[in-house]
Amino acid sequence: MTPDQLSAALGIPMARAQMWADPLTAAAELYAIDTPARQATFLAQIGHESGRLVFLTELWGPTEEQKGYEGRADLGNTHPGDGFTYRGRGLIQITGRANYQRAGDELALPLIDHPELLAQPDNAALSAAWFWNSRGLSVLADAGDFETITRRINGGLNGLEDREALWKTAKAALGVTS
Repeated sequence: MTPDQLSAALGIPMARAQMWADPLTAAAELYAIDTPARQATFLAQIGHESGRLVFLTELWGPTEEQKGYEGRADLGNTHPGDGFTYRGRGLIQITGRANYQRAGDELALPLIDHPELLAQPDNAALSAAWFWNSRGLSVLADAGDFETITRRINGGLNGLEDREALWKTAKAALGVTS
């Protein structure tokens, strides 16, 4: 993905597109996000999840939902403070001690001891592509099944309108015709 394509796909300033082009291209190549249709869908999803490649750490209120991260065994948050420590990070917000452990193991990163590593551009791009691949999202992108992809990333359809708008611009920027 070139900076020009990235800027057009997500409607972001060129400086931000230049910062992200290499990490996103490398991560996409590593995890076979390698067709314009896959890339457009990936960009739409990470663009929404990260506020157009701005937010790499979940904004913390804490909201009632965020307070609920504490003690959630399904997230692996079994130690006091895990909810905040392992809040969402990366372009696709990896959340919870167990998910940090899984991502760290797969990416050879010490994320349990250094969760902040997911907020670095290279690692944020890599973790997003790993997450995408681990959930089989390229096959769904090939089929154009955007809503199922959104559910697998978000757990619901939060922000669907924005995600779809980004998908439309990303497809145009990358020359996807269907």
